[in-house]
Amino acid sequence: MDFSVLASPLAEALAARGIRKPSPVQSAVIPLLMEETAPAGAAVTGAAAGPLRLLFTAPTGTGKTFAYLLPLLQRLAEGEDSGGRTRGPELLVLAPTHELCSQIKSELDFVLRALGMPPSQLLIGSVSPGRQIEALKKNKPRAAAGNPARVLQLVRMKKLSLGSLRFLVLDEGDRLVAEELCPETRELVFLAGGNSGIIACSATMNGKSRDALFGLEGEKRPWRIVEEDGLAVLQHNIEHWAFFAEDRKKPDLLKSFLAAVRPKKTLVFTSRGGDVGRIVSRLQYRRIAAGGIRGDMDKKARKAAIDGFRKGTIPVLVASDLACRGLDVEGISHVISLDTGDNAEAYLHRAGRTGRAGRRGIMVTIGSEEELRRLRRIEKKLKIIVYPKELYGGRVTAPPVDEEPGKTD
Repeated sequence: MDFSVLASPLAEALAARGIRKPSPVQSAVIPLLMEETAPAGAAVTGAAAGPLRLLFTAPTGTGKTFAYLLPLLQRLAEGEDSGGRTRGPELLVLAPTHELCSQIKSELDFVLRALGMPPSQLLIGSVSPGRQIEALKKNKPRAAAGNPARVLQLVRMKKLSLGSLRFLVLDEGDRLVAEELCPETRELVFLAGGNSGIIACSATMNGKSRDALFGLEGEKRPWRIVEEDGLAVLQHNIEHWAFFAEDRKKPDLLKSFLAAVRPKKTLVFTSRGGDVGRIVSRLQYRRIAAGGIRGDMDKKARKAAIDGFRKGTIPVLVASDLACRGLDVEGISHVISLDTGDNAEAYLHRAGRTGRAGRRGIMVTIGSEEELRRLRRIEKKLKIIVYPKELYGGRVTAPPVDEEPGKTD
């Protein structure tokens, strides 16, 4: 498949952004959402009877957002323009974080402009509901992106109608059906009605998440499933390194690594949000330009840090996992993990922030002896090769075989 199946203004807009060839997940999903036959070789399972139900998984950075936005918005554009209606959007995208909602809104508007359609509406909790209500009333958008809590609040206030909804998208569907968000997601799926198409996507979707997703409607419906091998990028586009350091020495090793390698753009993960500020301060003391984001951070400070990271004025961003969920920044050359649990999916999510869109990347783990034992278990599970490294003379080198970091008899 190529983009010739799309309207010419849309294909031209993509080409202007340097996007001329669909990614594998786009090649598999776009024909399905345009009601065409899936290409030969696509890993598609499930029946197609009844209202559209589609789950697709693919690694981060492979174009999942455009995989659903391009065909769905083209279908809306080809349908009757109901600009005078008052019953709400026809396409609603739900996402778990404000940052991801904002990114989706930006891509929504790019596609809408190319199709000559009015801009979308962002519905997130950090903005006054009054302003959103006024915008919905005035602009009558055909597409919207928001987090479940704010969308449900507006529906309950009878300021947002789902009566015209044709497609409901659950972006990062595994998070949207997790315990803390599932009740709101389930209610919105119910309110959307059985005739609306539902599309869910994620980088990872384990068995528990799938069961929760397929059970949202309280009845069995046929789902089509498209799965791209999420390990291929991890195994072939990303090189995996491990450094040994005791907990108290990790910040010093991090500073020395950044000074030695001088990566263009580095994302540093810590599972403890309270450590973000301390790590940033220590890096700045060593005159390393760094910023940080955590889950409870002020919205303006968070935006400033992310914008600086995107532009490259802040080449190092320290983040907690919660704060980084859904963060999509181009050009991250290195991801550094300052702790390692037993969860292979968590490692996959962290590593997936680099090696995106066919580029190469490096995933670095700085771990204690116990953490490097856990990393070896993850290494086997994900079928990757983790190379032990050390800093010597201001350079990254491989340690002698009999001195492998963290290795014990």
